[in-house]
Amino acid sequence: MNLTQNTAEALRATRDNWLRSLLTISLIAIGITALVGILTAIDGIEQNITSGLSDLGANSFDIRDKNNNMRSRRRGVVEKIEAPLKYNEVMEFDRRFRQSVSLEDAVTVYTRVSFGTEVKYQSEKTNPNSSVVGIDQNYNLVKGFDIKEGRNFAPLDIQRGSQFAIIGKEIKETLFKDISPIGKRILLKGYGFTVIGLLEEQGGIGSSSSTDRSVLIPLPMANILGNDRQLSYTITVGVKNPAQKDALMGEATGLMRIIRGDKLTQKPSFEVSSSESLASSLGETTVMLRIGGAGIGFLTLLGASIGLMNIMLVSVTERTREIGIRKAIGASAKHIREQFIIEAIVICLLGGFFGIFLGITLGNGVAKLLGDANSEFVIPWLWMITGIIICILVGLAAGVYPAYKASKLDPIESLRYE
Repeated sequence: MNLTQNTAEALRATRDNWLRSLLTISLIAIGITALVGILTAIDGIEQNITSGLSDLGANSFDIRDKNNNMRSRRRGVVEKIEAPLKYNEVMEFDRRFRQSVSLEDAVTVYTRVSFGTEVKYQSEKTNPNSSVVGIDQNYNLVKGFDIKEGRNFAPLDIQRGSQFAIIGKEIKETLFKDISPIGKRILLKGYGFTVIGLLEEQGGIGSSSSTDRSVLIPLPMANILGNDRQLSYTITVGVKNPAQKDALMGEATGLMRIIRGDKLTQKPSFEVSSSESLASSLGETTVMLRIGGAGIGFLTLLGASIGLMNIMLVSVTERTREIGIRKAIGASAKHIREQFIIEAIVICLLGGFFGIFLGITLGNGVAKLLGDANSEFVIPWLWMITGIIICILVGLAAGVYPAYKASKLDPIESLRYE
């Protein structure tokens, strides 16, 4: 029998024992679904986050507080906890850096006042998952956020600390439904703010800091709302010429060291990071997630392969007389081995194709649920090919021993088997 005949015979045997085959195919499908689904979801989420970083501008860098939660020990001594950036320090940096590099619209200072605020308008109110961000007039420009309706903050609004606000799409839909929010007065943290702008929909990664659930207010008002605690300020510098980025990062680091009073022999008391470093960290994280997802899928497929081997051993026992007849009419041991190995591979491939379909569907569903619902549908060709190869390997692993056992059956004893 050639490959085509063996494949046809495998499909016939699968059809004749459809219930047993269906259960076995389901085992394989579950394993492939776990493998392809997890990896597809990781790819989809990574695509959403990478797109978000791109929207923030690839040619930008941030200056922020040093992450004191990641302190390291050297010879038993804990590194010094650095004080956070103060308001007068970031404003001094803003003024001096603009003068030194002549970037009038490329520097912004902002702070997050709250991540879980309830916003009210008359009898309507949002869930307590809105973020309040204190910004200057350049924030939306540097971050790449567009105003859909109304206007941005003017320099005079920031200087006076006017009680104006720019809101995201989700807040507008919750509080104002189909009416325009411009000119309406909202209430947050006990203060009233007049809405002067509505942001274009941005989408998010499922966190409370999504711009669509944000209220942007002037930086001086943010200091008033957050006067009960130490606010964390961030400076973002947008660079028009990518070739100047490294030089500007070095100049910004030196200027902030002078303002903070850092000595030449000590490390900076703040952090300077760019979107490329965030993308690099994201890449390292997704590699670890893929390894974990592949491990889960491997364990599931291991259990499926054991189940398939058991089914094939039962099949050999049930078809002992058939094997004896085939040998009696001239089938060699090689042909019998090929028949059962191909049958195991065919069952695995049927389960694999179904599992790949489910995995892609579920993976993209999870990615859209956790990320942006309007994100592109991910077709993971690499994981699809990997899944098919794994199915063939699982079929080989599960079918070799039953095939070897079948090929060693004595034809005379097989014909006597009832």
